[in-house]
Amino acid sequence: MRGPDAGKFLQGQITCNIDYLSASQSSLGARCTPKGRMLSSFRIVRQSDGYLLALASELVESQLADLKKYAVFSKVTLSDASAEWVRFGIAAADALLAELGLPLAPETDAVVQQADLLAVRLPGGRAELWVSAEQADSVLARLRANLEEVPLNQWLLAQIRAGIGQVTGNTRELFIPQMINLQAVGGVSFKKGCYTGQEIVARMQYLGKLKRRLQRLEMSATELPQPGAELFSPVHNSSVGEVVLAANSESGIELLAVLQEDAVQDGRITLNSTEGHPVKLLDLPYTLDSDREIQR
Repeated sequence: MRGPDAGKFLQGQITCNIDYLSASQSSLGARCTPKGRMLSSFRIVRQSDGYLLALASELVESQLADLKKYAVFSKVTLSDASAEWVRFGIAAADALLAELGLPLAPETDAVVQQADLLAVRLPGGRAELWVSAEQADSVLARLRANLEEVPLNQWLLAQIRAGIGQVTGNTRELFIPQMINLQAVGGVSFKKGCYTGQEIVARMQYLGKLKRRLQRLEMSATELPQPGAELFSPVHNSSVGEVVLAANSESGIELLAVLQEDAVQDGRITLNSTEGHPVKLLDLPYTLDSDREIQR
């Protein structure tokens, strides 16, 4: 999204605060329906005369078409930049980033940019390296010469252990931001002005009692559940939540799922049916603090 009105336009569309973004600061965020249900979630970075948003590829076309409907009266150009950028996930690679001219700060969400390269800090010392398509092959060769290459599963597992959920095609419009703890990882601002769905999101934060929230779980199984797969509990003898993200681990499978609180308290949760694979609750790496969250 580029143009003189890009920031003003986005401010009325997304949950995070555009004013907090800079050449050295990124954010997570989401775009919601008027009822506060997330249509997409993303990482947003300020770049040049606009912003880059990275989101699940299956959501790009629909989000682009929808946003263009509202952008006709603004000086902003929206486009699919998927072919222009390649994103690499790296860990324990700060020395290599410095060699590339990208001395990345250790704080989560920090950004450093140089020409058509940028790096974003993630929890646990990880980083995303965004590279222009023209430089992707040469940068990949340099990464391979200095770092061990591992399957994408390892990156997804790290995201799960960091408690960072995301919206995919299967989970579009299922969750409000607080259900995936987006406000706990800096993806929702309660001090900015109005945006689509803001009334519902703010009301839940200040007045509501959330009955469904993101949980981290593990299970002994070999077949990965897909986002949107249902979880069950004898508390209701019916579905009590949906999978957000899953990855193979050393002992089976770890996943993030949005679950009803009473089922969490009961603890008897299974995948796909009441007779399905049992899942076990694990701790999340952060605490939920509504007083701190509303300061953003």
